[in-house]
Amino acid sequence: PLSSGLLKKIGEHDIDIIHTHCPLISGYIARMLRETTSAPIILTYHTKYDIDIANNVKMKGLQETAIKWLMANICACDDVWVVSKGAGENLRGLGFDGEYTVVENGVDFAKGMAPQDEIKNISREYGLMEEDVRVFMFAGRMMWYKGLRLIIDALSRIKSQGCRFKMVFVGSGVEEDEIKKYAKRCGIFSDCVFTGAIGDREKLRAFYSRADLFLFPSTFDTNGIVVREAAACALASVLIEGSCAAEGVTDQKNGYLIKEDAVFLAKI
Repeated sequence: PLSSGLLKKIGEHDIDIIHTHCPLISGYIARMLRETTSAPIILTYHTKYDIDIANNVKMKGLQETAIKWLMANICACDDVWVVSKGAGENLRGLGFDGEYTVVENGVDFAKGMAPQDEIKNISREYGLMEEDVRVFMFAGRMMWYKGLRLIIDALSRIKSQGCRFKMVFVGSGVEEDEIKKYAKRCGIFSDCVFTGAIGDREKLRAFYSRADLFLFPSTFDTNGIVVREAAACALASVLIEGSCAAEGVTDQKNGYLIKEDAVFLAKI
């Protein structure tokens, strides 16, 4: 971001609006770019950065410094958008007292399930052909704060009760190996499919269309796009009641809301 040629290269374009999705490095670049273009900055705030900072910076003093820098970049923007009411509350909790606009995420999927041929292709490729076996799905970064321990614990419970299933984890992340080890320790690794990151949008749509339930017990996410992707494919999500991801969802009408406990997820 401190490259001497970067701003010059970006500034060669006819810029009307600067839109940043991160109030850290790209927010800093946006502020520098505004000085040369006079274009207004719009920030979309969609991540609980205080949690990310706390997870990655252990020294309290450095955490406070990082938050101050983050807030300086946010307050310097001409307009602030948030992706959910919960994201706005998180922003207020960091000390932001300006105005913001709630603009929810959308998705690029066509409404409706994927073609049957594509569903059959991923079913053959990933061992999901048995029709009497329930298929559950998660999509996102493979990080513990996405609620993955809760998913594994719940699936371990239902397996001990004789339920047959396949759990499809779509995504990658630095904690993926730990998550796989935990699935082995809980005795469900053989019932899981770890696909890694999938960039093919139609293939991802086929996974949503094949699954019976989308499991997303995350209290970290502010407005999970994956929940809307699932909904576009007529796939219901299981979410934590009161979480940002659950905004707009009514229990047993357009999704399932549970307490943040593996026992409740297992009951679904």
